[in-house]
Amino acid sequence: MGPRTMGGCSKPMELIMGKKFKLPVWERIVSTMREGEIAEFICDTKHTALYPLVSQSLRNISAGKDPMEGQRHCCGIAQIHSHHSLGHVDLDQLQASPQPLAFTMEVLQVLPPGSFRLDTWAMTDEEKLNAVPQIHEEGNALFKEGDTAAAAEKYYNAIACLKNLQMKERPGDESWIKLDLMITPLLLNYCQCKLMQGQYYEVLDHCSSIISKYEDNVKAYFKRGKAHAAVWNEREARADFAKVQELDQSLGPSVGRELRAMEDRIREKEKEEKGRYKNLFSHSASASATATTG
Repeated sequence: MGPRTMGGCSKPMELIMGKKFKLPVWERIVSTMREGEIAEFICDTKHTALYPLVSQSLRNISAGKDPMEGQRHCCGIAQIHSHHSLGHVDLDQLQASPQPLAFTMEVLQVLPPGSFRLDTWAMTDEEKLNAVPQIHEEGNALFKEGDTAAAAEKYYNAIACLKNLQMKERPGDESWIKLDLMITPLLLNYCQCKLMQGQYYEVLDHCSSIISKYEDNVKAYFKRGKAHAAVWNEREARADFAKVQELDQSLGPSVGRELRAMEDRIREKEKEEKGRYKNLFSHSASASATATTG
């Protein structure tokens, strides 16, 4: 069913039946339609009270934002009775004064259960846990093909599944730690993608988070060292690379290559800066001489 496009993409909105959608009336009316049918439904106010929140989420998706951005962490009814702005004048007005609404629906395709992958929000806890290995493998395959952006998205989605489960556990408990140990390699893969995309400060944040929990994670030190080197944090980079060698002496040649590359970049930068200053002083001296002789 529509809208036909979301977030500037050609993918239409998906409505998964039986997953307690915020606007139950949409499930009811769509269930009466056939594939390919277009129909208009006029819905009473009692069925449309939550529409402003649903519309806000759809608009966020269309703008490439988090669908829950701008929504408070409370139930939909509580949000309706609060004075919290939804960021759109028309939705604020509709939230303050609910009214009957007409919806025009088009059912583009009907897929049977099991024939498509659920979005994370629609999965049960068991489905999320079972989906992670497959998403991880898909990310690895995309990375090998050189599609780092798509691979990063896969790793991010797998991490999101596990983080969602981890939020339900007490930090430090056995179940929480088990999930965290599953998250860590995925996060390191994600960091590798971000390194290749030049998102160095994001890599610094994530690797520091890993190191704060796992002080012997050599991959986190290595990636953080590369990120530090990329943003000219020479002292921090050397400290991380030294830690890598301390933890795994077999990585000495790799560390040596990274240090040489960093030193070459530093020398090149210093050379450029000297040339820039030299040209600046030459220009100033020339301008001064011209002024004196004039």
